Amino acid sequence: MDWQTIIEDLEKGKIRAANKIDGVWQANIDVKKGILEAFKAGELVQLGDFVDKHNIPARQFTPEHKVRIVPGGSSVRRGAYVSEGVIIMPPAYVNIGAYIDSGTMVDSHALVGSCAQIGKNVHLSAGVQIGGVLEPVGLAPVIIEDNAFIGAGSVIVEGIQVGRNAVIAPGVILSKGVPVFDCVNERILERGEAIPEGAVVVPGSRQVNDKLKWAKENGLQMSCAMIVKYRDDKSEQSLELESFLR
Repeated sequence: MDWQTIIEDLEKGKIRAANKIDGVWQANIDVKKGILEAFKAGELVQLGDFVDKHNIPARQFTPEHKVRIVPGGSSVRRGAYVSEGVIIMPPAYVNIGAYIDSGTMVDSHALVGSCAQIGKNVHLSAGVQIGGVLEPVGLAPVIIEDNAFIGAGSVIVEGIQVGRNAVIAPGVILSKGVPVFDCVNERILERGEAIPEGAVVVPGSRQVNDKLKWAKENGLQMSCAMIVKYRDDKSEQSLELESFLR
């Protein structure tokens, strides 16, 4: 499949940069290679007030797309799929290869990076940064599954996966180098392990290990993330406001 067809099919939602196969998210290597070929084939041109590759400019939407993009500087690049019922508040940016499913809100100053996969009825709050993973092509991108709530200013990068119905509190940083402590089940998630379904994650701190003796002697700490509970009826009630915002 040539890169032109790949870009068109990505926009239509016919193909995705990652797929869930037997319960495991896997990168679609051919799609990611096609995106890279599109960049190589592109030439820099003047696009209004901007300069970008001629073959992957910003997408243009009409009411027929049934996507609400509020005025104020948001942009969705070619090759990104945005489903019906999605709301994008200004300014926000959705990069090539991203997939945003129905009913999701992308709030102000949020970034959906290249190839990131966002599920149904997700709320990406103001200032959320969802990292892109285009290279290496075999690495799965950041995945946010259905009904997850990502709090303001959170940063999720390096292919981290967030399970269905999870709640990420404001200011949480999730990357492969940040440990996640499951305080409910009294364990530490394995490196790269997905945030479990329904987990409520808050920012935390931990003591440095013995390898950093001077830092430990001075009481220095490092950031971490903590699962403090799993969603229940009470936490569901606290998120009811979502239905009024959509």
